[in-house]
Amino acid sequence: MVRAFILIEVAAGYSTAVVDSLSGQNGIVDVVRVTGPVDVIAIVTAPTIKGVSDLVGEKIHTLQGVIRTTTCVALQGS
Repeated sequence: MVRAFILIEVAAGYSTAVVDSLSGQNGIVDVVRVTGPVDVIAIVTAPTIKGVSDLVGEKIHTLQGVIRTTTCVALQGS
């Protein structure tokens, strides 16, 4: 299983909606609003790197307010 941390930059006023939309979705382990250069961090899991890429493209990039993401793949298991 591949685990990744998705750093999400969100337009002003959209961070709560992004967190609410992602929470509880299949493949999303956790999602939180944070301070700093990004607005939201999601922890995701998928069977493969392609699965992580598909999840980001289909579930995160499609959300209104998402500006940019950075995917950080974990180098070891949980």
